[in-house]
Amino acid sequence: MFLRLRSVRTRLTLWYTLVLLSTLLLFGVLSYYFTGRTLSQNLDRSLTAEARWMRDFIEPQASKVKPGRNAGDAIGTTKLPPRFIGPLPPEDDLATQEADEIWSQIFRHSLQSPKKTLIQFLDRRGSIIYRSPSLGPDSLVVPDTIQYNAITLTTSELGDQLIRIAATRDRNFTYIIGYPLSDLRDLLDNLYVIYLVLIPITLVLSVVGGLALAKKSLQPVDEITRQARRITAENLDQVIAVPNVDDEIGRLGATINDMIRRLHESFARIKQFTADASHELRTPLTVVRGEIELALRIKKSPEEYRRVLESTLEENLRLTSIIDNLLTLEKADQGTMKAELTEVELHKLVDELYEDGTILAASKNITMDLRSNTPVTIVGDRGRLRQLFLNLVDNAVKYTPPGGCVTLALERRENVAVFEVSDTGIGIPPAEQEKIFDRFYRVDKARSRELGGTGLGLSIARWIVQLHRGTIAVTSEPQQGSKFTVSLPVD
Repeated sequence: MFLRLRSVRTRLTLWYTLVLLSTLLLFGVLSYYFTGRTLSQNLDRSLTAEARWMRDFIEPQASKVKPGRNAGDAIGTTKLPPRFIGPLPPEDDLATQEADEIWSQIFRHSLQSPKKTLIQFLDRRGSIIYRSPSLGPDSLVVPDTIQYNAITLTTSELGDQLIRIAATRDRNFTYIIGYPLSDLRDLLDNLYVIYLVLIPITLVLSVVGGLALAKKSLQPVDEITRQARRITAENLDQVIAVPNVDDEIGRLGATINDMIRRLHESFARIKQFTADASHELRTPLTVVRGEIELALRIKKSPEEYRRVLESTLEENLRLTSIIDNLLTLEKADQGTMKAELTEVELHKLVDELYEDGTILAASKNITMDLRSNTPVTIVGDRGRLRQLFLNLVDNAVKYTPPGGCVTLALERRENVAVFEVSDTGIGIPPAEQEKIFDRFYRVDKARSRELGGTGLGLSIARWIVQLHRGTIAVTSEPQQGSKFTVSLPVD
C-alpha cells in the first residue's frame, strides 16, 4: 500500500481528488449561502412591493372604505367578497357600493397571490378590517416600529412557524403582508440534500476517472522506463522510441535520448583516450625496457652505457611530460585548476616568445619574424598564456621544414587582442583541422613521435583559451603552411 501511495499515478489522483473536493465544498458553501441570501432578498423585495401596492391602492380611496361605528373586525374570512357590516346612512348607498367594489378587488388580488401570502389590514384603532383567506383564524403580529409611508421588514411568529413580514401605515390603515419562511428553509434543505448526494458521487467518479486518465497519460513514462532499463554501457547506441515530441513526455524522451547520446560520446572518448594514453605510455616504456635489457645482456663501454642512460632519460622526460599534461587536463575537466589572474602586458610576453622562438628556429635554419606587436594589456594568467603561445610557436617550428619561416603578430581589434602564429610548414588537411584539438590526435603520428610530440599540446592550448573566455582557430592548406589565431577579450 505504501508503495502504491508513492506512485505518481496515485499521488496525482489523490491531489486531483483533494482539489476537486475542496472546490466542490467551497462551491457548495458559497452557493448555499448566496442562494439563501438571494431568496431572502427576493422575498423582501416581493413583500415590499406587495405592501406598497396595497397602500397605494387603498390610500387614495380611504374615505370610501372606512367602516361604520359598528363595523365588525373579522371581515373577509370567507371566500365571498368581503364587505363591512353595520348601519350606514341612506345617503351613503353609493359610497357603500364603491367600498364593496374596492374590497372585491383586494379580495380578488389576494386570491391571485400565492396561497401562502398572508394579507392583513388594520384601521387606526388597531381593529382588523381585512384578513386574506390564506391567513385562517390566526392574526399577524403587528410590528411596534412601523413608520408612516415607509416599509418595515421584520420576522415574527405565527403559531409554530416563522413569518417574514413587510408592514406600512398611512393616516387611516396599517397594511401587513407576510410569507412563511418555511418555504425558503425547505428549498435550502433540498439544495443541501442534493449537494450531500452529488458530492460523494462526483468524488467517486473523479477517483475512478482520475486513475484511468493518469494510467493512460503515464503509460508512455512506463514504456520509457522499460526501454531505459535495457540500455547499458555496452549498448549506448540505442535510443528510446518517442511517439510524440510535442508534449512533456515526448520532450522527456528526447532529453533522455540526448543524454544517452552524450554518454555514448563520452564513453567513446574515454575508450579512445585510454587506448591512446596506453599506447603513448607503452612506447617509451618499451624503449626503456629494451635498452636496459640490451645493456644488461651485453657488456658495453662507458660511452655506450652513457648513450643508454641518455636515451632512458629522454624517454623518462617524455613520460613525465605526458603525465604532467594528462594531470593538467584532468584538473581542467574537474574544474580544480585555478587561474592566477593579473594584468598581463601581452606585447612584452610576445617579445619574450620571439626571442625564445628565434633560438628554437635557428637550430633548423628557420626564419622567425615578428610582423606586428601592438601594446595590449588584458587580465589573465601570465604563466598559462605563455604556455599557450609557446605551444603554438613550438608546433610551428617543429612542422616547418628547414629554410621556412614562422611569423608572429599581436594586434588589437576593437575589444579583442588577436595573436597569430603563421608558418610555411607541411600544413593540415581540411578533414583533419577539426580534430587536431582532440587529445592524442596527430595528423602524422609517425612524424609527430619523431619530433617528440605528445598529442596533448593543442588540447591544453584550447583549454587555456577557454579559461580566458577566448577562441582559437586554424586555417591551413597542405604543403602551404598553417595559421593559428587566438582571440582574447580585453577587459
